[in-house]
Amino acid sequence: MVSWQTRALEIYLRINRLLSGGSGELDVAKERAEVESMAKMFKPFGKITCEAITAKGVPAEWIHPQEVQPGRFILFLHGGSFNSGSIVSHRTLAGNVAIACQARALLIDYRLAPEHPYPAGIDDTQSAYEWLLAQGIPPGQIIVAGDSAGGTLTLNLLTRLRDNHQPLPAAAICLSPAPDLTFSGASWTFNARKDLMLDERKERKAVEIYLKGVEEEPRSPSVSPSFADLRGLPPMLIQVGSHEVLLSDVELLAEKARADGVAVTLEVWPGMQHEWQFTAKFLPEGKRAIAQIGAFADALFSQRK
Repeated sequence: MVSWQTRALEIYLRINRLLSGGSGELDVAKERAEVESMAKMFKPFGKITCEAITAKGVPAEWIHPQEVQPGRFILFLHGGSFNSGSIVSHRTLAGNVAIACQARALLIDYRLAPEHPYPAGIDDTQSAYEWLLAQGIPPGQIIVAGDSAGGTLTLNLLTRLRDNHQPLPAAAICLSPAPDLTFSGASWTFNARKDLMLDERKERKAVEIYLKGVEEEPRSPSVSPSFADLRGLPPMLIQVGSHEVLLSDVELLAEKARADGVAVTLEVWPGMQHEWQFTAKFLPEGKRAIAQIGAFADALFSQRK
């Protein structure tokens, strides 16, 4: 049974959707403002310190929790449908993941569409990863993590590194990723009324501006990990809510990854909305999901000692 906090959040989201009118039109400036505004509602559940840097030309920020285990690093890629989100909007989520993993997290401001369509975002992600390696950090000490579009970029980065014969990180953590940008999974229909966060019409327009002016299509393996060869990729933790329109796409990705020989831990959280981990300070389920991320990191790094 879901918590009363989750029920209260659902009521708030339903009211917000009704008041917004549900036109399905994508206003990027409005989306960006709303993401930044929402971020102010939630704080990390522990103390973090932040250090602004530039990682191979990419604006970034080191997030330092109070308790850090040596040899643990996270490259965190924020969500926002490839057109929204920032270091500021995702500092709390990245900070909570860093706290749970007892790791330093590098949160980056990759370039966004429509000003910078594909492949600018994934190029920046690769640059930041290469910068970490250039600092002398072994790839086996790095976890790449991301939420929503950031989860998609996480998987894009892994396949690109493998195809380029570059060293792979220790693992990937994907929170409510969008692995199939054709949005072909059955849950886009059966969860359409349950998912109070994502609107298919807006998401299709977001993909359109993300891929504007390039040859890649939504089915391209370099864009949608579900259509890529996943062989040789490191272990993955994937979390998704049962009320998400992304549910089926995520389940099919996990199934394909396992068939390709990847060690996948898939967690489907009953009654949860898209990116419920964002509200860990308020939702007990969000806090437990973040704790599961920490447990995954502990198990992974313990095996590598």
